[in-house]
Amino acid sequence: MHAVFAALVVLADATPSPTPTAPPAETVTPGPWGFVAVAFLAIAVVLLLWDMMRRVRRARYRAQVREELDLEQSEGERAAEATATDAEDIDADDRPAP
Repeated sequence: MHAVFAALVVLADATPSPTPTAPPAETVTPGPWGFVAVAFLAIAVVLLLWDMMRRVRRARYRAQVREELDLEQSEGERAAEATATDAEDIDADDRPAP
């Protein structure tokens, strides 16, 4: 067994190893289809970001309008309560004494 292994090692060392060569540049580049795919992805990402920003802006404006409406409604309720309280006070003062 050792003799066979030693022979294989000797044969492996005897065979020259190939020198590495670089492939031609035109086979490594993505080509026109690669450019089209990357351009499509870039355009899709830009459109998705644009849509997202529009939706975020719309949600922010809606929240701002809701806050303003809630503020106006609470001010209106306070004004109505104050008017009702003032009317009760006036009515109580206008009653004739028994």
